[in-house]
This record gives sequence, structure tokens and C-alpha cells, in this order.
Amino acid sequence: MKKLNELYPEIKDDILIKGIKINSKEIEKGDLFVCTMGATADRHDFIDEAVKNGAAAVIVSKAVKEQNVPLIKVPDTNRELPYLCQKFYDYPDQKLKMIGVTGTDGKTSTTTIIQTLIGSDLCGYIGTNGRSCAKFTGDNPNTTPDAQNMYMYLDEFVGYGCKYASIETSSEAFFRGRLQAMQFDVSAMTNVTSEHLNIHGSFENYLESKLMLFKQTKKDGYTVLNKDDQYYEKAREACNADNVLTYGTGEDNDLQIVSFKLYPNHTDITFKYKGEELKVDSPLMGDFNVYNLACAILCTICAGFNLDTILKRIKDIKISGRLELLNTNTPYFVMVDYAHTPNGIMKLLNFVHTLDIKRSIVVIGQAGERDYLKRPQVGNVVVENATYAIFTSEDPRSEDPANICNDIIKELKETHDNYEIVLDRREAIKKAINMAEANDMVLILGKGNETYEKLKDETIYFNDMEEAYNAVAERELKEKDK
Repeated sequence: MKKLNELYPEIKDDILIKGIKINSKEIEKGDLFVCTMGATADRHDFIDEAVKNGAAAVIVSKAVKEQNVPLIKVPDTNRELPYLCQKFYDYPDQKLKMIGVTGTDGKTSTTTIIQTLIGSDLCGYIGTNGRSCAKFTGDNPNTTPDAQNMYMYLDEFVGYGCKYASIETSSEAFFRGRLQAMQFDVSAMTNVTSEHLNIHGSFENYLESKLMLFKQTKKDGYTVLNKDDQYYEKAREACNADNVLTYGTGEDNDLQIVSFKLYPNHTDITFKYKGEELKVDSPLMGDFNVYNLACAILCTICAGFNLDTILKRIKDIKISGRLELLNTNTPYFVMVDYAHTPNGIMKLLNFVHTLDIKRSIVVIGQAGERDYLKRPQVGNVVVENATYAIFTSEDPRSEDPANICNDIIKELKETHDNYEIVLDRREAIKKAINMAEANDMVLILGKGNETYEKLKDETIYFNDMEEAYNAVAERELKEKDK
């Protein structure tokens, strides 16, 4: 907590500020309300509600009516917010070694691997799977949270004794200015394919937002790049750090992926680092996770860790909701994964069909109020690479789930018949599991281990893994009663 005049010395008021909020409905007595401009709302319109709920002061960027609490005018509330939060929480990002990972696919896996290799007693994680360190686990409303939450979470890590933070840095976070006050000690890129064009307007803008991470890396810091990615050169040009390390299959990489052999429950990998071959038995599946692991190893080395220590911790890696094979003890298999981009889905299905399975049955949707251009691309990728597809609801928000599904299938109606639409996600999961035969693989994609479904007027509890286990149990009970 800080006094208002500590945050704004020009203000004589010494009111104690207990927290910083941008949602007027979440304001509690003593909070500072910042009127940011959102994608769909101007929070200056909610000052009355914020004051009624107990706001101690309000930060504005335009003329508003007088209130019975201090009004502090700044040029740009959106730009002000991260610097204000940084100051309020005593610069926690400067007390931690900040490791940021960007990319279209693989951010969650890579940041989670980094946390495991460093150790969750020393390293906090913030991303799609929430926030965590050895001493606590919490939710996170966005892949990269708004500034008021980001700095609060980093302050939590400092309080729990962490020395490092491994965070997913999304393109939207840079576009919205959530990270503009932050400098990174280590930054990394997994890959770049088209995504989030509804937000950025063009692929060029999307790529430029991602490259902000490398521009905000300290001069004496490190950047780790995937040299096999088609946008490697663009990323390299954007680097501010003097130290740039690469990974990939070529011999000119700092960490070379020499070879790997995929198995249903692990991967044997040979890396080469500083002329020495490293034999690794990774618990992760899929060729994409070979790249994620390579990226994470280099990031952890850049963070100052010994290679021998890193290699010993690889066996402990577990990524919730990523290629997670459920323990169902059934003649068929059920896997949950977060894959939701055309590239991510294609790579996952290609891997699955290297396994000893008969058919692949996919349950997937697409999020509402998000990149509608990729919806038919997802439809095409799924039906062309899976045996059967069930398209369903997936965080529709204000959109009609039926319209989203129709967008997904609009290019398939005349060319494919290996799909159907089941709008209720619970029923879609049940349908997939009930139609599975011996040696079939049911893949429930798009949400991983998330615990919510975002509807038009509310967010409800929903977890794909729990629903899958329930569907399996229900099927077994019915078969037992026959």
C-alpha cells in the first residue's frame, strides 16, 4: 500500500491507496480507479460507480465532472497504468530476473519448462495456465494479464522468495501497452504463424507486436531465437540485446537439434551444445516439444544455470493440459490439448497419427470475438488431418456458437462429410467418447486445462478434462448395466 502523494508528489492528499483497479465493479474501499480506454469501453463512463463502490481517487485523461475524491489528470491513462502499477508495487520486475517468451504456439509449454528447469521455488510462472510458484497456485484472466494484475503477481513472487519470473508475452499484451514499462533479462521466440488478426488488423502488425519483446530486452540481456522459423531474420533485426543465441536443426545453432525419435509417452533427443552431444530422454511428446525444450534449455542457460543441473531436471517436466493423456484405463485413448491455431492443430494431429491408433476423433471450436479469418482454416486442417471432427462451442462470448461453427465449416460443405456440429461442448465431448472404439484416440482441443467457458453474459465453470473423465465414467456405467 502507498499514500496517494507517494504516487503523485504534486498531490498533497495523503490518502492511503490499497490497490489499483480498472474495473469499476471490482473497486473496494481505498482503491485507485484508473479510467483506461478498453477495446469496447471507455472507463471514464464508470467513474460514478467506482466512487460509489469506494474508490479513494480516480486517474483520468479527459475532462469529467467533479467528484468528492481527488481526480488526477494524465495525458494517457492506458500508458500511465503500467508505470503507476510498477511504482505502487515497488518495481517487482526489477527485483526478479524477467524471462519472456513470445510465439504463436508453444508459449505455455516453453515457459512452464523454464520454470521446471529453474525450479518453482526460485521461479514464478504467469501465462495461460494461471500463475504459480512452489508456494501457491492462482488463476490468471489473460495469457498476459493487465498491468495492475501483472505487477501484483510479480510482487507476490518477490514475497514468496522467487528470483526469476517466466512469463508468456502475448502480441495483444504489447499491442495494449500492458508490458511497456518492463525490461526483460531473457527473451525468446518459439514460432510465428498468422493469429489474432481481429486485434492487429494485419499480419505485419501482429508480427511487429511480437517483436516488441526483443526491443524491450536489456542491452546486456539475452535473446533466444528459433533459427528454423521463417521469421527468424525479422526477429534478429529487432533484437536490442547484444547476446543472441539460436536453436534449430542446422549446425550453426548454439543448441542444435541433431535428431529425435518420437514415442507414445516420451521422446529421445540428441542435442549438440558447444561441440558436445547431449542425449536427452524427454517426457514430452511431439516434434514441436523438441523445439520448445531446446528453447527452454537455452533460456535457462542464459538465466545463469548450469547445464548439468538443467539436464537432470528434464525428467520432472509436466505441462497441464498440453498433450495430456487421460488415465482412463479404457480400450480407447483420450487426450486434452490447448492447440487452437491451424499450425498447432496440424502439428498435433501429425504427431498423433505416428502413434499406434486406429482413428482420431477431434472435438474443437473457435473462440468468439476473436480472429474469424482462421475459423475456416481450422475447419480444413481438422477434417483433412483427423478421421472425424465434432465442431462445438468454445468461449463464444457475445457471438452465437452456431454462427461460429458455420464459419468453421463454410468451406467444407461440398468437399467433406467427416464432421458434425454439436453446439453444447459437454454433449460434444460425450458424443466423441461414446463413438470411440478400441485403439481410437479422442482429442479434445482448444482449451487445455482451463476452468471456464466465456458466454455472452457470464463466465461459467467448465473444464475439458473433468468433462472427459465424467463422460468416460458415464459410458462405463451404461455398458456395465447392459
